[in-house]
Amino acid sequence: MKKATEMESLIQDIAGELLFGTPYQASQIKRRRATRDEVEARRAGLRGIIATGHPMTVRQVFYQATVHGIIEKTENGYNKVQTDLVKMRRDGSLPYGWLTDSTRWQRKQRSFDTLADAIDHTASFYRRSLWTNADCQVEIWIEKDALAGVVYPVTNEWDVPLMVARGYASLSFLHSAAEALNEDGRTAYIYHLGDFDPSGVNAGEKIEEALREMTGDVEIHFERLAVTPQQIRIWNLPTRPTKQSDSRAKNFGSDLSVELDAIPPDRLRSLVSDAIERHVDPEQLRVILAAEASEKDFLKQWRGQFDTH
Repeated sequence: MKKATEMESLIQDIAGELLFGTPYQASQIKRRRATRDEVEARRAGLRGIIATGHPMTVRQVFYQATVHGIIEKTENGYNKVQTDLVKMRRDGSLPYGWLTDSTRWQRKQRSFDTLADAIDHTASFYRRSLWTNADCQVEIWIEKDALAGVVYPVTNEWDVPLMVARGYASLSFLHSAAEALNEDGRTAYIYHLGDFDPSGVNAGEKIEEALREMTGDVEIHFERLAVTPQQIRIWNLPTRPTKQSDSRAKNFGSDLSVELDAIPPDRLRSLVSDAIERHVDPEQLRVILAAEASEKDFLKQWRGQFDTH
């Protein structure tokens, strides 16, 4: 029984080092229970982080909390953040909409009670395509579906596809993406967001390789937008040991890895926005937005015909 306990402790230590870069020794360290004032101060700090960066994922909050010295970079620290955020949302001190979870969603056809309701909905969400007359097509690819909700406000604003690859994209997904690029035919600019670790970097390379093979004559410009070694150095991003169990670790060239979640959400959204704006003609954008506003007004006026008094 004693040997089994020692083995469990060793496994916990190793898991903690791989995940968080510091030993996790739950069975050996006696932790002091935080006081009520300390818990309230920690939660106030977490709320401050989310207030300036929402929408965020729980893991992004954890990384920013470690950077600001609010929580330790351990498995126990991550569990504290998870627990605090659950309790804060349930007691009303943290809006539910400030945290995003794009891994769970509902499929349902939109329906309306009346034609007037349908017109109201159309007027609210009507968008003129920003890219019909552009000389290129732009896509944002992201490795983690949990982070899709963090950058979607930007891709939605700029009318750009957000492709959630979930690590190594499936062949079916890549084929569908390539078909869309081929059908459009214009030069494609693809920006990839993924972890800086052996698998994250290789996944981006495989996506680029597959799209180039499948798109025929379409000219493709593929750029790894994040995470890059330069960003890690300049922004001093939180690191973790590279998992040596990964078969690609030997040729990775770095003992440290960085998750995409470690980039502050506002900075991540800025990266995406800046990349897209490189391809936007300001004058063309002005004309499109003016036409869009005029057409929305028309829909609202038309909707008035269906009012009943």
